[in-house]
Amino acid sequence: MFTGPEIVETLEQAGVSHVVWLPDSTLGPWEPDLESSSKLQLIRVCREGEAWPLAAGLLVAGQAPIVMMQTTGLFESGDAMRNVLFDLRLPVFAVIGARNWLIAESGDSAKRFTQAILQAWELDWVLIESEADKPKLAEHYRACTQAGQAGVVLLAEGSG
Repeated sequence: MFTGPEIVETLEQAGVSHVVWLPDSTLGPWEPDLESSSKLQLIRVCREGEAWPLAAGLLVAGQAPIVMMQTTGLFESGDAMRNVLFDLRLPVFAVIGARNWLIAESGDSAKRFTQAILQAWELDWVLIESEADKPKLAEHYRACTQAGQAGVVLLAEGSG
């Protein structure tokens, strides 16, 4: 949905400093553009559970990081996320690629559980599922940053 140049421009204009990520097939094509940005630092992790504490450290050091991963990575990293967002009360923001979201009959359990998990964690989240929704990313990031709270943008993936 976002092109590499669009995501870079959106993140730069929002004031993001670092992208801590483990890309999927939808987010991965953005890598060359993220790498070439003079305003964003791209940090790759091996497991999604590493992303949350890395972003937390950057946030404590005065930076403006975001975490990027797919829904299955969100599930895998739940304990690290819980520790950072709830125990440490750090307002880390995330962009989560919602695997198979736009495929009506995918049968993917990740699609079925994503909203329920975000609601169970009581995370402030918005869904981007069309071109018209793109401004929600920067808007939600800024709103969460100003409120000092964690937030999530769920980025619909797949073809509808």
